[in-house]
Amino acid sequence: MPETILIVEDEPALQETLAYTLKKEGYLVETVGDGRSALETARRLRPDLIVLDVMLPALDGFEVARILRKEMSTAILMLTARDAEIDRVVGLEVGADDYLTKPFSMRELLARVKAQLRRARLLREEIAQSRGSMEHDRLIFDNLVINLTRREVTLDGQVLALKPKEYELLLFFAEHRGQMLSREFILERVWGWDFIGDSRTVDVHVRWLRQKIEPDPSNPRRIVTVRGGGYRFEG
Repeated sequence: MPETILIVEDEPALQETLAYTLKKEGYLVETVGDGRSALETARRLRPDLIVLDVMLPALDGFEVARILRKEMSTAILMLTARDAEIDRVVGLEVGADDYLTKPFSMRELLARVKAQLRRARLLREEIAQSRGSMEHDRLIFDNLVINLTRREVTLDGQVLALKPKEYELLLFFAEHRGQMLSREFILERVWGWDFIGDSRTVDVHVRWLRQKIEPDPSNPRRIVTVRGGGYRFEG
């Protein structure tokens, strides 16, 4: 079945060009032009990818991404006309998986779209392979529970306030329990091969996660450092 993409763009000419380009590649495409319609359509459609402009009527793209990220794990590619670093940082913080600065070529857009959809497929396959360790829609590690449907993590029954990438990183660790994972491998699979950054990004997010799931973050028992290698999740 063709993958579904929701385009959220208020410039009619660009919206039409994006839709034409993606339909030509075989994707099923729906378009909307404002933030509130984006929320309604995403909830109904549950697309595989959302191409989301930052500057939108009603609700801006940052707010749309922040709301949707609490409800679903759909990949989000943000479009921005501004090249300021703060915009890129805010976009990634609220839950975007990647961003593209206008003006951009359709060739680059397609490359980003395909990379995000490929990454999403890999994550779905890994979740399917981990079904043996699941109880219904949850991954359970003693008092730590990952609820896949709600995209929520609890510790001792209390919901943890995880940032989007913290959740994805923890889920990736959980799906590879007991395996040594290099920083480069983690960066490629969780952030994507074309992410602009280095392996220190992984270290920072691991430190944040440890502060939230480890009884003693300075002496971690769940996310263990493998000297000279990377990390291993012990559950």
